[in-house]
Amino acid sequence: MIAVFVNCATVLAGSIIGLLFAKKIPQKITDAIQLACGLVSFIMGIQMAFKYQNVVYLALALILGGITGTLLDIDGKILAFGKLLERIFIKNKSKEQNSISKDTAGQHEEQSAPSFETGRPKKNFAYGFLNASVLFCVGAMAIVGSFKAGIEHDYSIIFLKSILDGFIAIGFTVAMGVGTAFSIITIFLYQGCLTLLSVLIAPYVTEQMIAELTGSGGALIILIGINLMGIKKIKTADYLPAVLFSVIFVLCEPIIKGIISG
Repeated sequence: MIAVFVNCATVLAGSIIGLLFAKKIPQKITDAIQLACGLVSFIMGIQMAFKYQNVVYLALALILGGITGTLLDIDGKILAFGKLLERIFIKNKSKEQNSISKDTAGQHEEQSAPSFETGRPKKNFAYGFLNASVLFCVGAMAIVGSFKAGIEHDYSIIFLKSILDGFIAIGFTVAMGVGTAFSIITIFLYQGCLTLLSVLIAPYVTEQMIAELTGSGGALIILIGINLMGIKKIKTADYLPAVLFSVIFVLCEPIIKGIISG
């Protein structure tokens, strides 16, 4: 679990640095940083998405995942959890922040909506928490690194991921606020569970499964980039089930091939 704690520590450190910078940076520079974060996310997502081995699995996973997530309103529930964390931990807010919170309470669609001035999302706690959580957890490094840490006690991949996440956290915190720091809760739970259960899970994880997971995860990061750049408002978290469907398709592939050949 040491690798998980290191990863959480670097994200927290990056977020603290981002908060210190954010207080001294004018709004137009913040907008530029947010656009840059969106562009980097978009490029990272494309690079990951092309790791897929079966485009049919990727397409079906995204379609079915999007439908499932929309019906379950996953995006809304995660944003609501982010707002709950904000109410619990962020007690000393300015009057302006309180006013914004009251205007947007209970309407998660508006919380992640693009701002009028920039065309990009408003800085708020829940939005930063959601996007940072997705970005830091859907990649192959989180999965493979956690397995290697749990089974082989090889922390190299997670340590490398920790460094990258720390730098990304700086930009995300400047662009989206302190909610980025609280993504360490998601990182701890997700990577912690993978590390602890790695001995049980690893025998069932194939290279193809990791490839499909990386592909669908990359698609989610592309959506984050589109949101941050203000191109279109998308409820990214509603597509999280796509990752699960990618796993299901790979596990069911022998059955599918048997039906087709039979």
